[in-house]
Amino acid sequence: MVDTVSGAQARRIALAAQGFGRSPATAVGTRQLNGLVDRLGLLQLDSVNVFERSHYLPAFSRLGEYDKTLLDRLTFAQKGRYVEYWAHEAALIPVDSWPLMRWRMQHYRDLSAGDPTAWSHANRPMIDWLRAELAEKGPLPARAIEHDANKRSGPWWGWSDVKRGLETLFRWGDVVTAGRTRFERVYALPEQVLPNEVAGREIGRHEAHRELLARAARAYGIGTASDLADYYRLKTADVKPALAELVDSGELLPVTVDGWNKPAFLHRDARIPRRVETTALLSPFDPMVWYRDRAHRLFDFHYRIEIYTPAPKRVYGYYTLPVLVDDRIVGRIDLKNDRQARVLRVQAAWQEPDAADGVVPRIAALLDRTRAWQGLDAIEVAGRGNLAAALAAEL
Repeated sequence: MVDTVSGAQARRIALAAQGFGRSPATAVGTRQLNGLVDRLGLLQLDSVNVFERSHYLPAFSRLGEYDKTLLDRLTFAQKGRYVEYWAHEAALIPVDSWPLMRWRMQHYRDLSAGDPTAWSHANRPMIDWLRAELAEKGPLPARAIEHDANKRSGPWWGWSDVKRGLETLFRWGDVVTAGRTRFERVYALPEQVLPNEVAGREIGRHEAHRELLARAARAYGIGTASDLADYYRLKTADVKPALAELVDSGELLPVTVDGWNKPAFLHRDARIPRRVETTALLSPFDPMVWYRDRAHRLFDFHYRIEIYTPAPKRVYGYYTLPVLVDDRIVGRIDLKNDRQARVLRVQAAWQEPDAADGVVPRIAALLDRTRAWQGLDAIEVAGRGNLAAALAAEL
């Protein structure tokens, strides 16, 4: 039985659990993509498209070049294996995970019911009408719903009342997604797209928390209670009893990790590889780095995305992606996909102080694979960052 884990072992456990370091498939097909989403448990969605939408990147970082339209067909099918919900943030999850979120749906419903100023109180007729509209016409995007209130207004990113009502129903679980068109959610009633056994399944709050915690532990391999709770945004009060049960059952093993100041838990199925070989770009919303405290503990990597930082105050760039080489994060690169000019623009490139020698050729090769995956013709490197000159010379 393992009692103590070194910091390096913890990194390799975490990377292996997330699917890094495996021999790449000769061709990435549906089996590999489904296997990856099942391993991760979710793909976080984000609308920023300056380089590439976030949910496409975990597959590229772990599997290499693949056809994005294939992932679209799997994840955005109207009656497919995946559906959206607020899991970590907005995310694609396996359909059978949807009932595990019923407690959260009820939580959102209770919040609305208990707040007399909530939008849903003053707009009950709109909510009832939207349910009836979807029942009559089937799955629809918000823009396709004809109503006088379907005009952009207010502070919710310009949402109309129709959009606001659909999102309220989505949070409550009264409406689900039936894929996306042009990255716009298509809304449906649960019975229109979910299998009967999924739509009708009731899972209690405690049972759901225990299962979500177990899935987080499998996906992470190793982590603190806070790490595991964050994967599905669970509250500490709910995690403690579920964590104790998973330890009692032997699914989680309490361990000490050198350099960590909190107790850790190792999943019983986690591998401890002797080495991990990989070169990858990580999305800012990749599970390896989305919980910044964990990224700092694992990689000694302080990471903050600067999308919402005013340009003069940005340190590294607008959309910087961490660069993983083997079991270390060695740098960060601010990328832009200039689709019109067919150029991958490296707006800034930074190397971490403790990066090993010889990483520049590997990063250059990674960028060239990225260019090919995006269907671009060239790479252009701007002069910003302590890695930029060496990277430009290598390319």
